Amino acid sequence: MSRPATFAPPPGARAYALRTARGEFAVVDSSVAAGVEPKGTVLLLPGFTGSKEDFISTHEPLAARGYRTVAVDGRGQFESPGPRDDESAYSQAELAQDVLAQAAAVGAPVHLVGHSLGGQIARAAVLLDPSPFLSLTLISSGPAEISEAQQQRAKLLRDALAVMSMAALWKAIQAMDDPQAGGDLDSVDAVDAGLDDREDLRRRWMGNSPAQLVATGRQLCSEPDRVAELAAVPLPFHVLSGTEDGTWAVPLLDDMAVRLRAHRTVIAGAEHSPNTDRPLETARALADFWDTLA
Repeated sequence: MSRPATFAPPPGARAYALRTARGEFAVVDSSVAAGVEPKGTVLLLPGFTGSKEDFISTHEPLAARGYRTVAVDGRGQFESPGPRDDESAYSQAELAQDVLAQAAAVGAPVHLVGHSLGGQIARAAVLLDPSPFLSLTLISSGPAEISEAQQQRAKLLRDALAVMSMAALWKAIQAMDDPQAGGDLDSVDAVDAGLDDREDLRRRWMGNSPAQLVATGRQLCSEPDRVAELAAVPLPFHVLSGTEDGTWAVPLLDDMAVRLRAHRTVIAGAEHSPNTDRPLETARALADFWDTLA
């Protein structure tokens, strides 16, 4: 589970419900810094169990480089409404249509960025209609299904959601996450996280639709390789990752970048979530890429 530095919008940003042709979506929208020439708008899509707050520390540095950034909770994620028991509402095609509506609402054309699951949804949106987009950046988002180990974790989550409430499952996850209770998942983060951090994470977890988690978890485990299809789209591509990744092996991401003829960035010291692990370096890499397209 990603752990943003904070859940509070940074200076110059505001949180609100973005109205689109497909309903309302919770966003954090950061304007360009005062005195800086605007260069474009960016739409940021979070990953599985994540939220718009996963980009919270990238808004200010990107604003300083001239980019308006809009990070969004997808349908059924955190503060965006969605059915809690209808998995069909979260098919990849439906979620991709949501992205097209979001891009239109914030003012296309936009630079599109997707982290992990968000990257695969972003890819699906581009394949439906590339016209609203200036570029596509995939952050730690691979060519096809997630690793076998992560598929096993996703299945455990689906099985648990079939018999447990979100509140009960949160308690079980925290027990696994707590090194004092013998758990070893994200143990360093568990020690460092404060009480406010835990409450924000719990609030985000409880906001997720169980049907969304089940449906998108299945997608991650069965996503086909669509790289050749994407490579045929006339857009600039950027593949960004950390130096280590247990969800998609880094060599897979290297190969995907070659197949896409994409710009490639590896963020030193980052793992599966460079946007939270090394936000300043990630923001710099994003802006450097977009600046070359001007």
